[in-house]
Amino acid sequence: MRKFDYSFLNNGLLPARLVDLTANISALKTMAGVRKEEYARIFTELEDIARVQSIKSSNAIEGIVTSDERIAAIVNQNSAPLNHNEAEIAGYRDALNEIHLGFDHIDFTRRDILSLHEMMMSIAGYEYGGQYKTNDNVILEVGTDSNRRVRFRPTSAAETPKAMEQLELAYLAARDDANINQLLLIPCVILDFLCIHPFRDGNGRMSRLLSLLLLYKNGYDAGKYVSFEEQINNYKAYYYEALRQSSIGWETGENSYFPFMENFLSMLYICYKELDKRFAVVNSKRITKKARIEATVLNSLTPLSKAEICRILPDVSPTTVEAVLGAMIRSGVIKRIGASRAARYIKV
Repeated sequence: MRKFDYSFLNNGLLPARLVDLTANISALKTMAGVRKEEYARIFTELEDIARVQSIKSSNAIEGIVTSDERIAAIVNQNSAPLNHNEAEIAGYRDALNEIHLGFDHIDFTRRDILSLHEMMMSIAGYEYGGQYKTNDNVILEVGTDSNRRVRFRPTSAAETPKAMEQLELAYLAARDDANINQLLLIPCVILDFLCIHPFRDGNGRMSRLLSLLLLYKNGYDAGKYVSFEEQINNYKAYYYEALRQSSIGWETGENSYFPFMENFLSMLYICYKELDKRFAVVNSKRITKKARIEATVLNSLTPLSKAEICRILPDVSPTTVEAVLGAMIRSGVIKRIGASRAARYIKV
């Protein structure tokens, strides 16, 4: 069985990119903390928006979808689920609310993980909620020839309880090591959870809930105000590629955590940058729409589509966004990547 050892996080041989990301995230975290004390109302507004986006996006990654209107009704508990997909969405809502409200009293333990899984699966009526898988599972991929292939074989069902016990103990030991940066530890633990794949269903959604739990417990709560799950959904091709790279050789302990760590921290960094932008939007309605569009594009670390800009600035019309983007391209401050609906924009 795979051994879990995070001591490599304490050997001083981490890639410079990861070190820089953690430093930048910590700086943005400090700024957000100061603002939150002074502008509690604004952060409450942002939290309400992000909660809807998180529940929608984490389920959408798994192909569980419904209309935006129904998502809002379910999240705000104005309507009972009308079908199976909506029951799954309501289950995720309950588990996410549990973490938002009670993360101080929940830990990365087998008991709490099983409890969260049961909560997430209960409304949809799954009898195996809160139980480890009883049959082996595999991660499949479909090749260009349309044939299915096994991409990864997770821990067997027989070994899963022991593997989860060892994962919990390894995490607790690393958490108590003052020389290990917790922000680097979290993605390593989440990767190992995904590679164990302990449940028959719901492993991806559980990994995102546990990511938020561990981030919140360590003071990194940007995901409350800018959906962490939405960032993963927006760039899920990069997420799955990083997961693929870091799972190669996992069974024998020869894998590299670094690709998954970088992707995870990059998504968190984007959350903090988006929080900075959205705070300015909510707190400064007097800023012209043109200036807000310009700031949104120029401050983004990744190319943005017109639709994504409209989602960040819901009170700005697509026509206005298109006009400002055109002017920015002509002035040479941004460039367009792609064409038509696939077009995205990034600072030159």
